[in-house]
Amino acid sequence: MWCDRCGQPATEGSHDSCRAARELEPPRFCTRCKRRMKVQVLPVGWAATCVEHGEFRG
Repeated sequence: MWCDRCGQPATEGSHDSCRAARELEPPRFCTRCKRRMKVQVLPVGWAATCVEHGEFRG
């Protein structure tokens, strides 16, 4: 499991700043494989696409 903002292991260290930033911005890394995702900000949210695991919306 990886942090979707910084790409580091989610179980290592404190990710408080990542959680705070994620309130305002979309994810950047896939939590399953750590790949950088293609992110598109939409008027009603965001869409992030991992080449391995597909699209996530928020």
